[in-house]
Amino acid sequence: MNNHDLNIFATAARLGSITKAAKSLSTVQSNVTTRIRLLEDELGVQLFHRNHSGINLTRKGHELLPYAQQMVALVHKAKETVSNSKEVQGTLRIGSSQTTAAARLPELLKDYVVRFNKVDIAVETGFTDEMTARVLDYSLDGAFVTGPADPQKLNSIPAFTEEVVVVTPAAYRTVEEYLAKGPVTKVMVFKVGCFYRRMLEGYLSKEGFDQLNEMEFGTIEGIIGCVSAGLGITMLPRSVVERTSRRNQVRIHELPKNAGRVETLFITHKAQVNSNAMERLLVVIARQRRGDAKNGVKSS
Repeated sequence: MNNHDLNIFATAARLGSITKAAKSLSTVQSNVTTRIRLLEDELGVQLFHRNHSGINLTRKGHELLPYAQQMVALVHKAKETVSNSKEVQGTLRIGSSQTTAAARLPELLKDYVVRFNKVDIAVETGFTDEMTARVLDYSLDGAFVTGPADPQKLNSIPAFTEEVVVVTPAAYRTVEEYLAKGPVTKVMVFKVGCFYRRMLEGYLSKEGFDQLNEMEFGTIEGIIGCVSAGLGITMLPRSVVERTSRRNQVRIHELPKNAGRVETLFITHKAQVNSNAMERLLVVIARQRRGDAKNGVKSS
């Protein structure tokens, strides 16, 4: 069982396709298929289910995947360590919520890329639960999530403190004024699994509003656009709302003191050996955090 075969296996598992794996690895499909079959023969187990739509991991494949990803990462880290090149290189696969990606990552990644422009960065967006799962199975090198994080399995550092606010159409001076419209409250939200959706539902439940007419969206602009059109309300970080093109068409309402403060953490797998590229990213995150605090810049 060599690292080359494990890398092919891990790539095919991540992409769910022999064709895509071959393209990603700059080789031919027959080579990917052959190496995977040789690995299966060596281990005496089937690693993938093959079907017309692609490939899926078997139970044994799922068991092997985290070890394969970690071994590939270790070899890469070893090569980086003994390399004569002083440049930080490699690839970072980072997870993030849409809100963090929209409001926070541009400035942070700008700071990082200026210093380490040889590093390729891939950002995937999703909700905290799915991003955490992808860090735990080594599909992502790290992720920005809404805390807390399991200290038994994950390392975490504070990245940003968000001020979460209620957003209503501009005509409403208070949230109470909007809620007084009737017993059924219309809310604009991301799909189930979104932290801010759960937070809004909890907030409205405490206010006595359990009947919600929820409209799901896939984008921040879609949510803010519908709020500005008077269709309902939402709850998002202030930093996100203030960066949207429709900021002047909605009204921001603060939550009671400290109730709207939410910590965004950057997590990595506890068993993961961080690459040089990752170590530098952790430094940039910590430096930006300290810089904001020193300059008295509000995190939201």
